Amino acid sequence: MRHLLFLHLLGAGVWVGGHLVLLLGILPRAMLARDPAPIRAFEQIYERIGVPALLLQVVSGLWLAVIWLPPAQWLDQGALPRLVQTKLLLLALTLGLGLHARLALIPHLDQRSLPRLGLHILFITLAAVAFVWTGTGFRVGALF
Repeated sequence: MRHLLFLHLLGAGVWVGGHLVLLLGILPRAMLARDPAPIRAFEQIYERIGVPALLLQVVSGLWLAVIWLPPAQWLDQGALPRLVQTKLLLLALTLGLGLHARLALIPHLDQRSLPRLGLHILFITLAAVAFVWTGTGFRVGALF
């Protein structure tokens, strides 16, 4: 289980770190210049490691969830089921935002659509940070 958790945390580091760099480093410059080119350049590089990192998180996260709590109990009440439920909700949100950005926004990215993509970047980064916050609950207990 230690190796599985390590891979999960490694994927999280890449996913969250990349989105924080995008939100706090790349996006502000692109917005000020009203130029989507820096975001396109970042996406071309990051997508090659970000998407596999997310896939690694999904597979390892589901595997860890099965180890810690049988799937039949995922919808129960209690601290552990609530953590699993929150992670699954954040996963659905992340996949929805990511697919919408990849299929609807990025292919048509220009000066006019840049603010909408910026909002997507903000929300997906907040979801990524929420993933980490929720994940700490497996070790320290509860969400809050």
